[in-house]
Amino acid sequence: MTNEKGAAASHGLIKLMTFLMFMMFAMTTDAVGVIIPEIIRTYGLDLKAAGAFHYATMSGIALSALFLGFLADSLGRKATIVLGLAVFAGATLAFGVTREFPVFVGLLFVSGVAIGLFKTGALALIGDISGSAREHTSTMNAVEGFFGVGAIIGPAIVAALLAGGIAWKWLYVIAGGLCLALMVAALAVRYPTARRASEKVTVRALVGAIRDPHLLGFSFAIMLYVGVETAIYVWMPTLLAGYAGPGAVLAPAALPIFFVLRASGRFFGAWLLSRMDWTAVLAVCTGGILACFGGALIGGRGSAALLLPLSGFFMSVLYPTLNSKGISGFPKAEHGAAAGVILFFTCVSAVLSPLAMGAVSDLFGDPVFGFGLACVFAAVLATGAVWNWRTDPAAARLSLQD
Repeated sequence: MTNEKGAAASHGLIKLMTFLMFMMFAMTTDAVGVIIPEIIRTYGLDLKAAGAFHYATMSGIALSALFLGFLADSLGRKATIVLGLAVFAGATLAFGVTREFPVFVGLLFVSGVAIGLFKTGALALIGDISGSAREHTSTMNAVEGFFGVGAIIGPAIVAALLAGGIAWKWLYVIAGGLCLALMVAALAVRYPTARRASEKVTVRALVGAIRDPHLLGFSFAIMLYVGVETAIYVWMPTLLAGYAGPGAVLAPAALPIFFVLRASGRFFGAWLLSRMDWTAVLAVCTGGILACFGGALIGGRGSAALLLPLSGFFMSVLYPTLNSKGISGFPKAEHGAAAGVILFFTCVSAVLSPLAMGAVSDLFGDPVFGFGLACVFAAVLATGAVWNWRTDPAAARLSLQD
């Protein structure tokens, strides 16, 4: 009984630390929407070039997830998480001693590599302490809820810094300090014992995961979702910048409203998905996203200031649910490799989608055209979610792993 209580307490502490890790790095990754306009003004860049502040981080995460994700299975969850936190802290604290744009981009790439390490380790760890695919999905929604909280805090800190005449770069220094505290805590916590695989076995598991139809299907759905989500937090502030027509009062608060709705929706989703069929929930939510994007395009910027933030509530459950169902289709010893593959495709889309939107917007001279491309992504995603609801092709695979 004592051991069971100790294990439960340890699992609770591990969950809390994982929640805080996701919140900490979201403070930086999801603040780019309010930082990019400052970058454009300071360095005289176009949209595509300024977007490097987003692309660099996501490229680092993608490469790390694909080529280093297996470390969570071979090196161990704790060692991988601590290593990632150490590298992230070093990269973000270095922001305090530079002002050069290329150096910032380089540091963001390194921080992305670090995020890929500790996020893959954390995702595999969630699988270790989850008793079923349903519990895994519920926990993932709670984790991403804290990510959503970080996405609210980060832009708010940037706004406060700028209002006080302080450079935006100190957001990264603040995140680095929090990361150091989390690294110390991670060293002190006792993690559950998990069977480690040899490097040869984990590489073979990685290759198998890359070729697995179950994982590829969920990865493709995640790529479409990320394409839609990045349109909001990367380009919505640019779309609404300077808007003074009907509904203009909502424009300055559009991004914070989106983040608040996304975060609150994830906490609600953690409760809802423990009680309802996930395929039906995703079908309804993707339909809501499509309606919001379509309405924004038809109604113009005034409608966009209302509908695009509202899409955050419908987006809330998609990423953690798709992520957890993709990972839950594998034995726990292969969760690191599976999480790494999904994270790779996540970040590929997080780089290519806003890059494509920025290029389309530059070509036609208006950010609204980039949102037209995002609406196409939303339509394909909604169609796939309805098909998944009607056929539930992953049911047998998930049941087998339970």
